[in-house]
Amino acid sequence: MQSPHQTLGPSRRALLLGATATALTAASATTASASTASASAGSTSAGPAFAGSVSGAASGAAGAAAVAVPSPDTLPLTGGADFPIGLFWPPHPYASTAERFAEIKNAGFDFVLSGNYAGDGNIFQYQLGLVRDAGLKMLISDDIQIRNMSRWFSISDTPSDFLSVTPAEAGALYTRARDAYGPYSSLAGFNFYDEPGAGWFATLAKALSISRELAPQLLPYINLFPSDDASYYRDFVDVVKPSLISFDRYPLLSEGREDANYFHNWAIVRDAALHGDIPSWVFIQTLAYNNHREPTAAELLWQVNVSLAYGAKGIQYFTYWTPEAARGEGFGPALITVEGQRTSRYYAAKQINTTWLHQVGRELKPLVSETVEHANETPLPNGTVGFTPTNLVSGITGDAVVVGTFRSRDTASSDRWLLIANRSHSTRSRAVVSVNEQTVGSIGIFQPARQKYTSQRVAPIPLSLNPGAATLLKLTTK
Repeated sequence: MQSPHQTLGPSRRALLLGATATALTAASATTASASTASASAGSTSAGPAFAGSVSGAASGAAGAAAVAVPSPDTLPLTGGADFPIGLFWPPHPYASTAERFAEIKNAGFDFVLSGNYAGDGNIFQYQLGLVRDAGLKMLISDDIQIRNMSRWFSISDTPSDFLSVTPAEAGALYTRARDAYGPYSSLAGFNFYDEPGAGWFATLAKALSISRELAPQLLPYINLFPSDDASYYRDFVDVVKPSLISFDRYPLLSEGREDANYFHNWAIVRDAALHGDIPSWVFIQTLAYNNHREPTAAELLWQVNVSLAYGAKGIQYFTYWTPEAARGEGFGPALITVEGQRTSRYYAAKQINTTWLHQVGRELKPLVSETVEHANETPLPNGTVGFTPTNLVSGITGDAVVVGTFRSRDTASSDRWLLIANRSHSTRSRAVVSVNEQTVGSIGIFQPARQKYTSQRVAPIPLSLNPGAATLLKLTTK
């Protein structure tokens, strides 16, 4: 499946106009000693001190297993109680102002993936300051040092390999980026590669090993292709050992159609995330582009809620600022137009983020996705599973809904949470959830405005869901 992300990256030649493998070899020892001294002295008050050295990375990068993989619970964005909401294609450098980043924060976003012609270290530092002052975090994309160690060159122990750098040289590259941006408390981590092929996984495993040795407190981020190949995602988890699995697939096609394999793609990503015990993140479509339509407010909400039902632990918007026409793909207006005007989707996203997603996401983030099923839908979409009664939920009748069932990480708890999403993004759904009164002791319906569950007597639960909407139920067992 063709992805629009491919049109939004800078040219390879532009990024290669920087440090070369030869120059890095000569400078490696100097960089190593300088970075060690910098780490010993600590950083500015804006951020924490960084541990590690280039020489340490040289040994650790020989195999990804040589360096401990931090728990996602300890990293920016994946850790903590708050559900991460991010955006791609932020304001371009000339529009990067305090007011613009406050506008992002006010719309309920938590982090920014850099882009939109920000490819210079000075611009990154300037934007990191704005992001910090707005109370946001930033994942840096397109930094020349990170690109050279993870995308434009492979990492090899054999210096004579074509277009490769050694682990020591890769460590020197990473150290330069870390030391340039690390003093900013708003730095969440680095985007190592957007949509890598499976042939690049071995180098990415080494790159992440280096990053974890030199800056274990930063989030290493990689976003994957849309794909119907389950082995692509499973191999990514097994080989790269990522801290999360992120992918993009945009289901709203022209002429009112849906991508027939959207749910199938989500199902195999969910399986890979559970296999690796890592969070799954997804991009949602905010604009029209080649053979894709402009989403309505309900279709934005539908993408969010279907993703939550499938176990998403992070939501990212593609895009925030509108890519200009010269980039190709026929991009229509996103949340903010090319000229900087807010569209109706900006206000829709703000409503979703601030009144629903942050609140329900905070409930779902610590839970484990147990099942995801489609009820009352015939025929079932490709890759989906039909609803089957359990000892807690005896039936779901009425209109079509997507039901994600979640459990606590505490295996001693038999309580369950049900995120029930309207299968339709254009019509209201009415359904009835019947529970087993012999096993369910109480039912709670989540109220996002109060961030509490309201108790309901144990009986069939009638639901009326607006297009794209969802509700969260908690079933406490006897």
